[in-house]
Amino acid sequence: MTAQEVAVLDYGSQYSQLIVRRVRELGFVSHLYPPAELPNLQNPGAIILSGGPRSTSEKDAPDVDYDKLMSFGVPVLGVCYGMQLLNIKHGGTVKPGVTREYGPAKLVVTDHADLFNGISHESQVWMSHSDTCANLASTTQVIATNEDAVPVALKWSDRCWGIQFHPEVTHSHEGTAILRNFLTRSGANLAKFDIQAFKSQMIERIKAEVGSREVICGVSGGVDSTVLAVLLAKAGVKVRCIFIDTGLMRLNEGVEVKELFEEVGVPIEQIDASETFLGALKGVTDPEQKRRIIGTLFVEEFWKVADNVELLAQGTLYPDVIESATSGSIASKIKTHHNRVDRIMELKEQGKVLEPLAELFKDEVRDLGASLGIPHRALWRHPFPGPGLAVRIPGEITPERVLTTQQADAIFIAELRRSGWYEQTWQAYAALLPVKTVGVKGDERSYEQAISLRAVISEDAMTADWVELPYGVLRNASNKILNSVKGVNRVLYDISTKPPASIEWE
Repeated sequence: MTAQEVAVLDYGSQYSQLIVRRVRELGFVSHLYPPAELPNLQNPGAIILSGGPRSTSEKDAPDVDYDKLMSFGVPVLGVCYGMQLLNIKHGGTVKPGVTREYGPAKLVVTDHADLFNGISHESQVWMSHSDTCANLASTTQVIATNEDAVPVALKWSDRCWGIQFHPEVTHSHEGTAILRNFLTRSGANLAKFDIQAFKSQMIERIKAEVGSREVICGVSGGVDSTVLAVLLAKAGVKVRCIFIDTGLMRLNEGVEVKELFEEVGVPIEQIDASETFLGALKGVTDPEQKRRIIGTLFVEEFWKVADNVELLAQGTLYPDVIESATSGSIASKIKTHHNRVDRIMELKEQGKVLEPLAELFKDEVRDLGASLGIPHRALWRHPFPGPGLAVRIPGEITPERVLTTQQADAIFIAELRRSGWYEQTWQAYAALLPVKTVGVKGDERSYEQAISLRAVISEDAMTADWVELPYGVLRNASNKILNSVKGVNRVLYDISTKPPASIEWE
């Protein structure tokens, strides 16, 4: 029998693609599909039904073609909403829970066979639900509960299970092991995932999609656009790499970007459009409007530079797609990403947008970049948002406020590098708050601006925790900012997790 992929049906959870990523980490090929695509799947090796924001009791709630699902004869796992859906299909019901469960919870395993083989009797998992499976069919086996003895894991057959928690997030301490058991102890015959093979497939897809057309590739010096540019060059397609300086970049970004691309052997064109962007943002304070303006202007500047070019290449990653809820799923929209604005969506409909990295997470992009021979320091640069410093400056964007943010950010990043903490953090930056605070400078009252420092750890940008930086690092960064950056008299450190906060301020 030919080995097959793990098909994940996306019912709208913000973590749906994270399931795919976990499966890939375990060494297997996996892709995400809308539930409506179930009949079109080509002999999957296993199927996972994701969680989702809806209730099975809602009118027009997402459903599953149960007969088709079972006809594949492969292992099936329902996660959260997926479990509730399967419980209904097996003769049970779903009812509102007595209490809603959001966040960490205790998993109590009652059956350590197959799915929970080798799993602790009690383990932390991550819950996100308000409904509960009830009136279980007589053939349904409860294989785990929460600490209140409410069923949170069910087994309907030797090839069909459901779990009421998210094994794909790191907050579920043994979640990856549970997924491994599902994939390796259920009799599934699965295809292996390998980054080298994946790279070869991507290059062939790029060649086939691009053909003889010319591609414009926007580069910023960040990991995503650098990997994209080198990937396109490796594919041998006709490409022009263009760096648009929006005026919202980090301090001395232009010089660093030029040097980086000279090193990787990819020529770029540099365009200074800072006056255009800053002018369009004058007086704008709404974060969604800022993103739309930047995204639209970015495309317009590209088209000014390169007329009549058939394709625009973007280093879009999956978190960008899922947070904008435009992946074909029913995920709730969190925010509009700069590469998901109306103009770009129109171009996508016209077949003029190329996004080879759109199924990947940041760590997978780094692995891909390493396989392409890109230098380590370039691959481990912290992520930088497409809208640039605009999302780190709540309120109006002015040249003066941008400069203040750039200077504070440069000091913070330099301190992280000096202390050895830079590569221990996923992302770090300085944000300029839209407030003024009272202080004392030179024995005189000051009324100046506040800087908020943020450093987070994450594996995927879907969830993040703040970094417990040593006090000495924070003290040095704060002192240098207060003594060097004009107009700042207060420095704060952001200790918010994602969720509920996002990594960026806007």
